[in-house]
Amino acid sequence: MTASGSKVTADEENAGWSLEAPDGSVRFIWSGDYSSSPLHDVMLELDAAPFVTAGLDTSKLPEYYAAYDGMLMVGTKLGSDKLIYQGEPTPLAAYEQIVSKYRSSVGYHTALDHYNVSLGNGNMFEWAKDMQTNSVTKENQDKDIVFVLNPEPLIAAGVDPEKVEGWVYTTVSVEIDGKATDVYKFLKPFNLK
Repeated sequence: MTASGSKVTADEENAGWSLEAPDGSVRFIWSGDYSSSPLHDVMLELDAAPFVTAGLDTSKLPEYYAAYDGMLMVGTKLGSDKLIYQGEPTPLAAYEQIVSKYRSSVGYHTALDHYNVSLGNGNMFEWAKDMQTNSVTKENQDKDIVFVLNPEPLIAAGVDPEKVEGWVYTTVSVEIDGKATDVYKFLKPFNLK
């Protein structure tokens, strides 16, 4: 969050905070109070235009998607708790609530040396453990944050994945039942340095 600086702001509509991508096309939003978050507790809000241009029919999206005002939102509810804070709620304190209360929603992507928050249904937000060096490959860390979408529901709703501008459609190695497996994802990575 420190590296994102002014890109982390209060999000009153979703009862929490958001971290906006450097290009302004997508935000990771996390709630500070699950009892008052209107739709999801952790979510991505993104510009729908690249997907609509690539064939998206928003009426065919599953219920965990919302389409409004040229935007798409995808995410999940974690709970319905009114979160308790030591002092004033802050973006970091709200994130720490996810870690302490919903630990299963936080993961680690070994290949990229990234932590992530699962947004449900194969969608997530990832950030580098170390923004300088990938400790797994020992190479320069060039993906400090990554917004990740499961392409399957978007493709089922008409998207031609090869025509989505601004997102990378590629395979990513993930662990499924303890085995490394390649799955397709839409990625929007950013280097914050």
